Amino acid sequence: MGAVVEATRGKPSEALLDVRGLTKTFGTLTACDAVDLTIGRGEIHALLGENGAGKSTLVKMLFGALEPDAGTILWKGESVTIASPGEARLLGIGMVFQHFSLFDALTAAENIMLSLNDPEPVSKVSERARELSRAYGLPLDPDAHVGDMSVGERQRIEIIRCLLQNPELVILDEPTSVLTPQEADKLFETLETLRAEGRSILYISHRLEEVKRICDRATVLRQGKVIAQCDPRRETAASLARMMVGDEVQAIVREKAAAAREALLEVRSLDRPAGHPFAISLSDIDLTVHAGEILGIAGVAGNGQGELFEAISGEVLQDRADAVCICGKDAGRRDISQRRLMGGAFVPEERLGHAAAPMMTLSQNLLLSRYRTDARALLSAFGIIRSGAVAEAAKRIVAAMDVRKSGEDPEATALSGGNLQKFVIGRELDRAPRVMVVNQPTWGVDAGAAARIRQALIDLVKDGSAVLVISQDLDELFEICDTIAVMHGGRLSEAMPISEASYETIGLLMGGARAGDPDHRPLEVV
Repeated sequence: MGAVVEATRGKPSEALLDVRGLTKTFGTLTACDAVDLTIGRGEIHALLGENGAGKSTLVKMLFGALEPDAGTILWKGESVTIASPGEARLLGIGMVFQHFSLFDALTAAENIMLSLNDPEPVSKVSERARELSRAYGLPLDPDAHVGDMSVGERQRIEIIRCLLQNPELVILDEPTSVLTPQEADKLFETLETLRAEGRSILYISHRLEEVKRICDRATVLRQGKVIAQCDPRRETAASLARMMVGDEVQAIVREKAAAAREALLEVRSLDRPAGHPFAISLSDIDLTVHAGEILGIAGVAGNGQGELFEAISGEVLQDRADAVCICGKDAGRRDISQRRLMGGAFVPEERLGHAAAPMMTLSQNLLLSRYRTDARALLSAFGIIRSGAVAEAAKRIVAAMDVRKSGEDPEATALSGGNLQKFVIGRELDRAPRVMVVNQPTWGVDAGAAARIRQALIDLVKDGSAVLVISQDLDELFEICDTIAVMHGGRLSEAMPISEASYETIGLLMGGARAGDPDHRPLEVV
């Protein structure tokens, strides 16, 4: 059944989408509270807000994934009820999600075909996708398997899959979070082409400089309400962030890096074969992080960062004990709990499901990660849980990291992504580790939460610890790191002082260029 369309008086002029009083509640939480939003034809409109501000809930209602409790959605001046994503696509609304939904074992064309309302032969889908890729400057081989593609190429599949539906409104959720600077520039060119064709774009991003660069207007949500609408080009990144959080965003305070001291984390000639057909093998990885140093590892997702984190954290053991060294002791054959006892702390990329069990409370998740390392404090001599001690530790972490929560000890899944990330990082920082390894510390996190997390990592190294940060956010790495290296194809470039690095140089290395090669030839990955 198609979208329900009803005659409506007073059609808004020049408005493609007009949202009036849209409201959605979950129990006692009002995720969207009488939201008004108007998107004009041929407009790039930013949707800004903290984690938990209601952005995801709003766009899910626009795309038919959630049903509003109250309010009206006007599409081209007519009231509509959008009961499913399929109905949204029939209206002319397409969406590219932050997290891709692709099958690695299928080709790009086969993945695209699965999403079409009216399935076509793969050969025809492939032909149409190839035409669109040329027309919009999105290089793609429709017949290539997704498992062999870079993250940038996978995003192009999602965009082309959306454009094949011929949408008049495209919703983009954090589209540059997995792209190199050069790939992001190409995406912006594509968005300009779409706007020139009269299509509209709803653009969700925490990267405020790119919002200022490409967006015509912005709507800011805070705690489910619209609190501002503005022209982002007339604002500063600081003023936009202030609208989002309701206060000045904490400024990052860094001190000049001290002279290199003892090596606290060493990885020596680490090789690791790919664990499955779509994994990346690691080849001859060497790195050293000293006391008082933050070493950043840049790279497009899928180039071995996850495999490196698993090797350093002890989720996967090495053949050689000396392949990983923590605080001067060989750790390659030790598991994650043993490495924590040696002074290590580890925060994986996926916060919900990997760093935290979704249906367990915050205090229970704390106990899961501490029952071996803090057994004396949290367990009695007979192994009985000291509930009071666990609760006090959880409260201490919540206060230190300003974790916003709806109850005294909620389940992990009840927290917004940014607040859960603050808790997970605070849980590790609370142990005052000598070595901390963090994978994507502020991915999808709002400006206020990101500033708090980054400052906490800087404060840790001021006390003499060593921090390794794996991140796709170059702004983050340039803001907090002392040295930086790049992963590509399972290999790690030589680390360089952040003062000698540039966005262009790091971006080219992320794309596969050789360090110091004027021709920027791709790495010969074997």
